Amino acid sequence: MISVSFDSTAAIAFVAYLILIIGIGIYASRFSSKGISEYFIGGRKINRFVVALSAVVSGRSAWLLLGVTGMAYSQGPSAIWAVLGYIVVEIFLFLYYGRRLRNFTEKRNCITIPDFFAERFSDHDGKLRMTIVTIFLIFMIGYISSQFVAGGKAFASGFGMDTNSGILITAAIVLVYTIIGGFLAVSLTDMFQAVFMMLALVILPFVAILNFGGLSEMLQMLSQMDSMYVDPFAISVGAAIGFLGIGLGSPGNPHILVRYMSIDDPKQFTYVAVVGTTWNVLMAWGAVFVGLAGRVYFPEADMLPASDTENLFPMLAQLHLHPILFGVVLASIFAAIMSTADSQLLVAASSVVRDLYEKVIKKGVEVSQKKLVLYSRVVVFVIVILALVFGFYAEDLVFWLVLFAWAGLGAAIGPTSILALYWKGTTRAGIFAGLFTGTIVTIGWYLTPFLKDLMYELIPGFIAAGLATWLVSLFTDPAPDSKKAFEDMLD
Repeated sequence: MISVSFDSTAAIAFVAYLILIIGIGIYASRFSSKGISEYFIGGRKINRFVVALSAVVSGRSAWLLLGVTGMAYSQGPSAIWAVLGYIVVEIFLFLYYGRRLRNFTEKRNCITIPDFFAERFSDHDGKLRMTIVTIFLIFMIGYISSQFVAGGKAFASGFGMDTNSGILITAAIVLVYTIIGGFLAVSLTDMFQAVFMMLALVILPFVAILNFGGLSEMLQMLSQMDSMYVDPFAISVGAAIGFLGIGLGSPGNPHILVRYMSIDDPKQFTYVAVVGTTWNVLMAWGAVFVGLAGRVYFPEADMLPASDTENLFPMLAQLHLHPILFGVVLASIFAAIMSTADSQLLVAASSVVRDLYEKVIKKGVEVSQKKLVLYSRVVVFVIVILALVFGFYAEDLVFWLVLFAWAGLGAAIGPTSILALYWKGTTRAGIFAGLFTGTIVTIGWYLTPFLKDLMYELIPGFIAAGLATWLVSLFTDPAPDSKKAFEDMLD
């Protein structure tokens, strides 16, 4: 087994990246302290390019750099099916869904996704809002902790550090700039982190393949090992459907949706779609080629630290890149982790402060914006502590941790939000039915070994939630201002 050695030059490059990220947090702190609209959605003043990159990288997490590269290593180019689904779905979100959501939430002064549902369905008693907050918190704590675990692994494989120490350092870094800078800091750092991720996913496979003798040499070696390593169709129909179904999570994950709410001009979503999709495609193929290159350099998984395919990315980088570029690769892993964790932290904190405290506990009472921002920062700190406790006891691979959280949110929020935006007949009771059905089916399916092996839980959860919302809506009354709500979704 090849081990990782500490490299001081790489460490310096990595520290320089961290200083940049924290500096952005400090730069954004004055703006984000004005009020919770600024703290949680950047006051709806975020530039189109920043939104495009932020929406893409906040949804990818460490799963792309560690999980997909490991999948491509294990099963070849058929891993591309795992990324194709979300690329296609996010084109729809960029071009259609995002614009309607942005228009409605500005006209109704919605800051969070629970805000959107509460306004769309006249949720006067707050029960719908509280249901969505509960679902968010159930899945978000696990989601955030999985990012911290990924950070710990990256420190262990990149610098030979103890994994638990790496988890703590990752959490501390994310905590600092998220507390200080809020959504603006998170979005700006996402933009820089998208660049780091793109550089790493383009440069590393290019250099590794070149060093092996070229693409044809690598493909010939892979073909000799096993034909599946050169065949993108070496996958069963059921597995392909399961991989494509991963994309159904995008319209249900609030840390992606709030990006659409934050753009300064809703007419710019076509530009966002072009930039975001280009970034998605290039990063996806980069991850697959990292996995393929890794297989020819490390023919057996036992050659990787802890025999873990999720350690492939940093190992391949240290083998082929100059220490400074290796530092950039390590930075890209943290970029993927942080761009997701910080976004989820803000979503979870906004659910507690905006939706629970301001809109339910203090309903009808005016609370100062400075106090709400202060409470938001306290809640971010508390959620980090909870996620750390959870993370230290998480034994599943990062890939499956993220997919379970991705599935739970995707099944509960995805179909209900799409119907809320596109079908006037959707009712409040129907939304309740969809939320509960999506959550229960996802958890039940995941915990049943036979069903879990049959299909990824997001697909049945999403379908069941959509059907439940539709059926219950047919027999219940729609919100009284549905017609006005749909007018508010248009430019």
